[in-house]
Amino acid sequence: MAAMAAWRALRWRLLRTPGSGPARRLSTAEFPSPEEKPQFPGASADFADRLEFIQPNVISGIPIYRVMDRQGHIVSPDEDPQLPKELVLKLYKTMTLLNTMDRILYESQRQGRISFYMTNYGEEGTHVGSAAALDDTDLVFGQYREAGVLMYRGYPLDLFMAQCYGNTSDPGKGRQMPVHYGCRDRHFVTISSPLATQIPQAVGAAYAIKRADANRAVICYFGEGAASEGDAHAGFNFAATLECPIVFFCRNNGYAISTPTSEQYRGDGIAARGPGYGLLSIRVDGNDVFAVYNATKEARRRAVAENQPFLIEAMTYRIGHHSTSDDSSAYRSVDEVNYWDKQDHPISRLRHYMLNRGWWDEEEEKGWRKSSRKMVMEAFEQAERKLKPNPQLLFSDVYREMPPHLRRQRAALERHLQHYGEHYPLEHFEK
Repeated sequence: MAAMAAWRALRWRLLRTPGSGPARRLSTAEFPSPEEKPQFPGASADFADRLEFIQPNVISGIPIYRVMDRQGHIVSPDEDPQLPKELVLKLYKTMTLLNTMDRILYESQRQGRISFYMTNYGEEGTHVGSAAALDDTDLVFGQYREAGVLMYRGYPLDLFMAQCYGNTSDPGKGRQMPVHYGCRDRHFVTISSPLATQIPQAVGAAYAIKRADANRAVICYFGEGAASEGDAHAGFNFAATLECPIVFFCRNNGYAISTPTSEQYRGDGIAARGPGYGLLSIRVDGNDVFAVYNATKEARRRAVAENQPFLIEAMTYRIGHHSTSDDSSAYRSVDEVNYWDKQDHPISRLRHYMLNRGWWDEEEEKGWRKSSRKMVMEAFEQAERKLKPNPQLLFSDVYREMPPHLRRQRAALERHLQHYGEHYPLEHFEK
């Protein structure tokens, strides 16, 4: 009886509008009775009178949005972003410069000059396509394979090198392992090693931006392997329920270190998870820089205008080893890697587009390759000549005022180096 009374009261309120006079009647088709429509607060659905479990493959795979094919031809003119030549050249030069820096620093690690490195081979299109679609003030949370985003925003080669060498020019003062970049001026939050920790942090930042009505967005990058972490679930759910202006950008490159996607999940990738959290989602060809640009630009626009979270799954392939600590030949074939390197690479695809438009030729290609390598080598040599930061900096920048336990540790290090300093290469460190 109480339930029916509540139903009648709810129906009466819905039938009336302020100042409209007597209530009008609704037909059964317009507003079915509570016996015919579920009233559970946790879902929006109809009743079913057959016992049937939902199959994982009940829906065919989410399509992959693309703008140009592997030969650089625009598939649908309506989807062509019509980017000017200057911007396309910037996209291409950023990708190729990143590729050159990767090759030199990878070899540097193999020669023992730096301790660690991670290349971006094959994923350059996801970096620059998304970076070009953002506003310069949008906040970026990366995972560890998004150096191209920072490079597109103008981060200098000198600082990339300084960070990897951990020298006196490193903004992080040598405290971070290589490839853990960060830049406050370019709104790029410093990389941290643990997987997926950046996802809930990015949502918190987006919520703060929403409350400040700052007309900005947050973009959060991660790999499909990180999407298996619990932090991804928490971040997706908070973003949806708090209605945050954030773009989740998943680089699905086929492998979580050595674990292929076939062993990571059984569903249809990462984009298929979005609707379950209430995220507007899309899957794009990550090797098509224009598809990445279009999807990110529209997601960013709507995220800010509507305070809505978006999920982009960019399908790509990690051509390089996971890191210099990995040997991918142990879990995938050379033929597989060569296919993606030779047949479906984001750099070659954009080069085909530029050649088709008459915006680039072989002479320009040779000249740019030569000059870009020279720029990287100059920054490399400069970084290698510089000293390491003073060991005393190990203890600074954690607290505003150094607490007693850190002062004791600093004093202990001083005493240790006074007694055993000859066993350390102190000549390589700033005094």
